[in-house]
Amino acid sequence: MDFALTQDQRMMQESLVRTLADASPLDRVRRFADDRGDTGADVWRALAEFGLAGVVIPEEHGGLGLTLLDAALASEALGAAVAPVPFMGAVLAPIALMRGGSAAQQAQWLPKLARGEITAAVAISESVAGARDGAGVTATNGKLNGKALFVPGGVAAGLLIVADTAGELHLTPGEALDSSGRTLMPGIDETRRLAELTFDDTPAEPLCGGPELLAALRDAAWVLIAADSLGAGQAMLEKAVAYAKERRQFDRVIGSFQAVKHMCAEMAAELEPCRSLVWYAAYAFDNAPPGVSGEASLMAAHAKALTSEVGRFVARTATEVHGGMGITDLLGLHFWFKRLGLNRQLLGGPERVREIAARLQGLSV
Repeated sequence: MDFALTQDQRMMQESLVRTLADASPLDRVRRFADDRGDTGADVWRALAEFGLAGVVIPEEHGGLGLTLLDAALASEALGAAVAPVPFMGAVLAPIALMRGGSAAQQAQWLPKLARGEITAAVAISESVAGARDGAGVTATNGKLNGKALFVPGGVAAGLLIVADTAGELHLTPGEALDSSGRTLMPGIDETRRLAELTFDDTPAEPLCGGPELLAALRDAAWVLIAADSLGAGQAMLEKAVAYAKERRQFDRVIGSFQAVKHMCAEMAAELEPCRSLVWYAAYAFDNAPPGVSGEASLMAAHAKALTSEVGRFVARTATEVHGGMGITDLLGLHFWFKRLGLNRQLLGGPERVREIAARLQGLSV
């Protein structure tokens, strides 16, 4: 049995890396970070032409019909490039529609998403990470009321998938919310936009599946965040190694010092187990072993928790290898540092995720 990636998967990821190098170099990321009104539409358009907008959408609806593992490989590349795009919604919304949407809903929305005509956002933070004071959405007679916080890509999304306090999911067009219903939330990560969405008798259509579908979206989101952290951590490691090979101190490159060697080796040793765990968690989402209850959810939780911890360690250590240069804007290392910081807390910090994993195994109530 071959546990490695297929040749097609490797080629897809390598091709995406090249596309990102052209469409979203660091200078483009800087411009996005400096302009809060910039939606990164040009970057997303280039990735939609690549096919990323429809990565998990079935071919009959214009997508590529690939798996969550393929989406995770794409997320890893996006994290490595700190790409300013709303990729999570492009994966989660189609999953919600394919598993819980009607044939009419699928026909209406999936082709538009696959072509990149609109972007999607999924508001499930309160159901997964716990509600903040004043947050939470209720649904009554096809109307949504309340607030959803920390919604990636929610500021400009043309389609919203929203979880209510009962664990049910609802679909609402982005146009149903006016500008006053979307507020850009402040955050440490300058490469992604988080929104606060306010619903006031906002019309919505129910999706089937209930808490089971919500759990599937949670698992997929955890895998995508873990993959993004893996890519960002790998990029920081590579930058630290490259810097250690050229920075000279006392007439020697600092990479020749034992302490620096150990720092780089430890980062590599911590990151490598994350790779196989993220890959397996993504694989299990679509191919959970028969007879193993909760395997996909448990693996997704472990992947999210582990990469959160390892990501913080790598972010700190790679910055230390760079010394004082590591905290300057000139190198831009802070973009990866802050992206890892948001990934750690998005949809639950490691403590929260481990608590859910314990409940899944019957170890907690």
